[in-house]
Amino acid sequence: MTAKEYLMQAYRLNELIDSDVEELEHLRDLAGRISSPNFDERVQSSKNYDPPFVKYLSDIMEMEQKIHQELCQLVVLKKQISESLEKVEDREERLLLTYRYFNNFSWQEISDRLCVSNRTVHRIHASALANFIVPE
Repeated sequence: MTAKEYLMQAYRLNELIDSDVEELEHLRDLAGRISSPNFDERVQSSKNYDPPFVKYLSDIMEMEQKIHQELCQLVVLKKQISESLEKVEDREERLLLTYRYFNNFSWQEISDRLCVSNRTVHRIHASALANFIVPE
């Protein structure tokens, strides 16, 4: 695994969690909608008819569980990455890698925070990746 692939794990997991949170909000929205019963349909006594929102409740609970598990994974992964970043000797490189892969900052945000040009940010990034030692 390359340094970039190793560091991108937390970034990608964070993106996945954000996507799952959006899906959870969508499910909650669907569950919150009230629909009226359709009295034109024949109700058979052998079937149990639940309100429409009930079918979304188990999906919501499953998604909440999934998000919780992913958050636990993210905490563990970020701890491992943080420990690895502490081993980077050059402070500017360590700071850049922390901003990019730990805090998910854009290249422009990193450039502004380090008070350097975008070109310099990419030069430091390349050097930082070359110097970063991927733990085994």
